[in-house]
Amino acid sequence: MNAAPADQIRLLDVQALDVRRQQLAHRRNSLPELAEIETLQKDLAQLRDLLVAAQTEESDCAREQTKAEQDVDQVRQRAARDQQRLDSGAVTSPKDLENLQHEIVSLARRQGDLEDVVLDVMERRESAQQRVAELTERLASVQARIDDAAGRRDTAYEELDGEISSVGKEREVIAASVPADLLGLYEKLRGQQGGIGAAKLYQRRCEGCRLELNITELNDVRSAAPDTVLRCENCRRILVRTAESGL
Repeated sequence: MNAAPADQIRLLDVQALDVRRQQLAHRRNSLPELAEIETLQKDLAQLRDLLVAAQTEESDCAREQTKAEQDVDQVRQRAARDQQRLDSGAVTSPKDLENLQHEIVSLARRQGDLEDVVLDVMERRESAQQRVAELTERLASVQARIDDAAGRRDTAYEELDGEISSVGKEREVIAASVPADLLGLYEKLRGQQGGIGAAKLYQRRCEGCRLELNITELNDVRSAAPDTVLRCENCRRILVRTAESGL
């Protein structure tokens, strides 16, 4: 393949812009905010699970407290009725009076036990409520940090996308001036060689594979016509000669 030396030089400009676009794309995909957000989102998910567990515990305690308070109220009402019967004098049988008094004493003990249960449940419920409040606050704090990181990420995206677009437009202009067959070969090699399809011969070294040409390869380059499109014998990339080639 043949191409004017100036066209081959422009191919290096296209390559430089392609490298720049790759670098910008890498920066876009490697923003520190992305890792920060990922870590914070994991923390947020864990906090949400803990919050659900705390809310469930608080809800369970609320139902348990309601049941315990109802039990206390039932015992209290029954004791009040027994006390009213005792005070009314309606029970005259000594045995019935003794049984009634024993029941009142038993109900008093039962009420005390149930009130202890209520207190225990209330303490557990209060602890769960405090846990819910703490986790809710922590959740809001982490979400605020995520929002802040997302804002910084979006700002960086906007800047990088603008630069990527600018580089892309410049690349289009320069690529349009490169012969189609040369550009096609370049694109093919770029896809095969990790994004580098053309490299400069600098001080007798291929800038693509970073290997220095041996004497035979240098002689072949020296004897080639200026418009001959050369390929590196090592990496097979297009090898572009410049004033810095050291020939």
